[in-house]
Amino acid sequence: MKRIDVLSDSTGETAERVVRAAMLQFPHTGAQIRVHTRVRTKEAARPLLERAAAEGALVVFTVVSPELREYIHVSSYELKVEALDLIGSLIGKLSTFLDRQPINMPSAMLPLSDEYFRRIEAVEFTVKSDDGKEPRNFKKADLVLVGVSRTSKTPLSTLLAQRGLKVANLPIVLGVQAPPELAEAPHDRVVGLTIGLDPLVEIRKARLKQLGMSVDSAYGLRDQVREELEYANRIFRDHPTWPVIDVTGRAIEETAVIILESLKERDENAKNARAALV
Repeated sequence: MKRIDVLSDSTGETAERVVRAAMLQFPHTGAQIRVHTRVRTKEAARPLLERAAAEGALVVFTVVSPELREYIHVSSYELKVEALDLIGSLIGKLSTFLDRQPINMPSAMLPLSDEYFRRIEAVEFTVKSDDGKEPRNFKKADLVLVGVSRTSKTPLSTLLAQRGLKVANLPIVLGVQAPPELAEAPHDRVVGLTIGLDPLVEIRKARLKQLGMSVDSAYGLRDQVREELEYANRIFRDHPTWPVIDVTGRAIEETAVIILESLKERDENAKNARAALV
């Protein structure tokens, strides 16, 4: 198994996201990503580099300390480890461009910003609004995701919340009308999610197996799934202002980008329309 070790002097979130985004271009490789956080000393870095050398792993690191960055570079060369510095060259370029010296302090040690608290608030809102639990939050949400079961509503909501959006999601259940609160949500903030019949059947059967349930349950039967998708499509047709995104074969990161681009385009169109009236 190919292994990728992500070393960070902070939470490792940025480096891991970059690596996982790049890995989308190499599906089905089975590579294992291991994240090592708060690596701030030579003593912490050395054993990780030695293990990477022994296992033939790739090392990707984000370290702001110039001394530690240099140590990792030198040690990687000594141990014959393939290593990639994600942030060092960017810091150098920014220093030259901005004509300023970096403070070289890990982000986890910096004062908490308004942006940080905004994201925390968005995550808390999204957790409370998952799976239609708080319909009254629909009108407060930046985004409402609507779709049948297993169309990635919850992971998408979580990912978008980490980017600062307050997201609610609502499952479409065959024969069950949407709560009236959905009509109170701004229609340009509701997004429908759909998926192909065959992939959804396979996903649901896999879920049933995971839960130790019979794959012959109605939840995974092809005819049942088809009816649910057709019911969802009727709802989407009744709401032509909702963009509908097909998540078939898409990673949630890709779907999130499509949603964000759709929201940006709508905001720009609305802004241009207001400007034309002035």
